[in-house]
Amino acid sequence: MSFTSWQFAIFVAVVFGVYYSPPLRRFQIQLLVFSSLFFYGYGQPGLLPLLAVAVCGTFVFLILALRNRAIWLPSGVVFNLLLLAFFKYKFLFIGADPQDLTGVTPIDLLLKLPLPIGISFFVFHNVSLLVDLTREEARRPSLTDVFLYIVFFPQLVSGPITRAEMFFPQIKPKYVADVPFVEAAKWIVAGYFFKLFVANNLNEMTSYMDFPLYETLRTEDRWLLVFLYSYQIYADFFGYTAIAIGIALLFGFRLPINFDLPYISSAFSEFWTRWHISLSSWLRTYLYIPLGGNRCGAARTNLNLMIVMGLGGLWHGAAISYLVWGLFHGLLLVLERPFLRSLPAFDSAPLRFVRMTFVFLCVSVLWIFFKLPSFDHALSYLAGMFKPGTNPNPPKLFHDLALLYALPVMIQHLGFGSVLQSRLSRWEPYLYGVMAALAYLEAGPDVSFIYFQF
Repeated sequence: MSFTSWQFAIFVAVVFGVYYSPPLRRFQIQLLVFSSLFFYGYGQPGLLPLLAVAVCGTFVFLILALRNRAIWLPSGVVFNLLLLAFFKYKFLFIGADPQDLTGVTPIDLLLKLPLPIGISFFVFHNVSLLVDLTREEARRPSLTDVFLYIVFFPQLVSGPITRAEMFFPQIKPKYVADVPFVEAAKWIVAGYFFKLFVANNLNEMTSYMDFPLYETLRTEDRWLLVFLYSYQIYADFFGYTAIAIGIALLFGFRLPINFDLPYISSAFSEFWTRWHISLSSWLRTYLYIPLGGNRCGAARTNLNLMIVMGLGGLWHGAAISYLVWGLFHGLLLVLERPFLRSLPAFDSAPLRFVRMTFVFLCVSVLWIFFKLPSFDHALSYLAGMFKPGTNPNPPKLFHDLALLYALPVMIQHLGFGSVLQSRLSRWEPYLYGVMAALAYLEAGPDVSFIYFQF
């Protein structure tokens, strides 16, 4: 069920009303679990058994790991990673041709299952659950609590990835009087505005980046679309996770902030503390630090960075482009590392602006490999940015509309939000009203959330 559908609005309203009904307060956790399963199975009911296997299997490994962490924690992590690898990377070996099937009915049924929406997010939640709850003495969670942590519907298919140690203390009776309605409404309105008005409208233009449409573009338009896609993917992801944060607040749960103005970063390491923060934190906590982090010398640190970013790229999908995208980000982190300590000495406004521009340029160009999973197509698009186009009748891109739809991202990154909250706070309700109106009246054509494919 998409956050942008009218069915979702009805679903949230009904669940909210029942959730805070005094006679049913003792069943709030069970209600959220049931509602989350309905939410997930609404579009893919056949995948509910898979979700149940993932959750119940993780719960079994958790109970065993609480008794013997050395054996059963790695086993539980491997169980989840195998689950992720099978569904995400089986198409490297199995195609759509019937000859690729085995002839064994149970195995063929599994091979024919589509990629479950949100599998990367709930597998990462499973791993966090196993590591966090077996790291120190803690109360043994119930199966219902485990189900809620993994399948809580606002974060189930889009993140943000929530640490178990952060989520479980929030599982307690909730009261409608404690709901921060104003804060929740701000997140929800901002999320729908960035998703519907900004991202969906920009998608109409960035669709020209797809093969073979990009072959008709002028050189300058290829560059324009690269920057527009940077704004689109940010607006799409920020918008969806903002909605998730707002919806979660309605039910008494606070999810982590996932974006912190990433395009004002003046270093690549800073970018990864601002972009998809929950994923960056997960990779650092459960992969980079266990590999040794920066404790084993410069060479090992650089290798760890390359491994983490390479695997972070492959997390997005089984394509060379994703791997190259991750490895290039790893290389940029490695190259800038020797200079990080000296950067504060050159922190004047002009130099910081130059560094911000350089980081944004590199990040934007690398989004090409993200947008075009076919490595050949990505290289072809990139090559066309440095040679004149040959199409005598290129498509006309409306630059004024491009600026209009990208402007909210630019304004947000320029710090207008903080100014509004301090000096112009009385105008804040009107701004959110305008955002709500534009999201409803000027929404672009409906487009699936980009990260549904991951």
